[in-house]
Amino acid sequence: MTGRNGAVPAGRPAERWSLLRWFISYGTLTVPQAAGPVAFSLVALSLTGDTGGGAAMILAMTIAQVVGAVPLTRLGRNFPSATALKLLLTVRTLALASIVVCIAYAAPFLWLILLAAVAGSVNGAAYGYLRSILNHFTPAARLPRALGIAATLNEVTFVLAPVAASGLGTISPILAVLALTVLGAMPALLIPHTGSIRSEEARQAGGSVLSPTILLWLFCAGAGGAAVAAIEIGAVALALSFGYAPGWAILFTVPLCLASVAGGAWISVRNRMATRTVVLIQLSTMTLGCALAALGQSLAATIAGAVLIGSVLAPLATYYSLVLDMVAPPQRRPEVFALLRTANAIGVIFTSAVLTIVSLSMALIVVTGLMAAVTAMVAAASAESRTP
Repeated sequence: MTGRNGAVPAGRPAERWSLLRWFISYGTLTVPQAAGPVAFSLVALSLTGDTGGGAAMILAMTIAQVVGAVPLTRLGRNFPSATALKLLLTVRTLALASIVVCIAYAAPFLWLILLAAVAGSVNGAAYGYLRSILNHFTPAARLPRALGIAATLNEVTFVLAPVAASGLGTISPILAVLALTVLGAMPALLIPHTGSIRSEEARQAGGSVLSPTILLWLFCAGAGGAAVAAIEIGAVALALSFGYAPGWAILFTVPLCLASVAGGAWISVRNRMATRTVVLIQLSTMTLGCALAALGQSLAATIAGAVLIGSVLAPLATYYSLVLDMVAPPQRRPEVFALLRTANAIGVIFTSAVLTIVSLSMALIVVTGLMAAVTAMVAAASAESRTP
């Protein structure tokens, strides 16, 4: 018996093995983004004597992701999702491998920035296809649990990958980049086959991917990304503001990550899609967390704000993925999921831009206002309709 979208209910060993391969693929897909800031900074330091080049590589990678998400997803419509994912990751792996070669031969740093952009251009589209593949072998009733586990794995990746990159980078920056290249290629090797689709169906895929409902949840995802980025990017400045050394930035980032892991575990155990009321409470919780950090009344209050933000990060991400799965046109789900990842990236870019213009405290106020705005939008939409 098959489930929604042809999914086979997980239970037999073959289906369980496919799901495990998907989880490993999901956990390793974002290794280049997670380890990149540290690895690329070490590369820039070794080649130019300044870490600024690493930031330029990450910026190029992120902007390219935003630009390439939708066009590259549409290019893959005529292929099975697994095949499209493998092609995208092949491009990324070749680009990252080329960076390794450029480092070895001390090529002009501009080449590294351009190759980082090529590697990053596929990230949004690759996520879109990987997320859509989950529907092929996970029934709808088990999607919340699967996505909760995936959210937890994502947080673990973003905690461990920079540590690993730092350790390997002290031996050799090339080794750090090579490691993220290999791990980032794992999904292309492990992703389960999903069968074929008819090209005619793909070409005739209808429905808007920018309907008001979809836009609402994309805005929410972007605001959440901005909120998390405000804590993670501003962690050093927060530590300094309370009179601590820069290394004590972990006082804010570690609680946020631990709370996020706990939130993902809670979703996995609960295995249920949240109601709109619960989502409003979670959005309000994230807004409150931002407000506590913005006020900066005490170290404890600021850490509490980081914990509040992290605690609802995975539940909200899971809800966005589930609700977009329901409202997106079936043949355009990869495109919608790519937009979901892109919205999060835009939130990070927004916070980065605000932090370069105004002080950290003012940036936190701006992000708090943004979260309050999307919370109000969801409340208004909930008042008009109870359907997602």
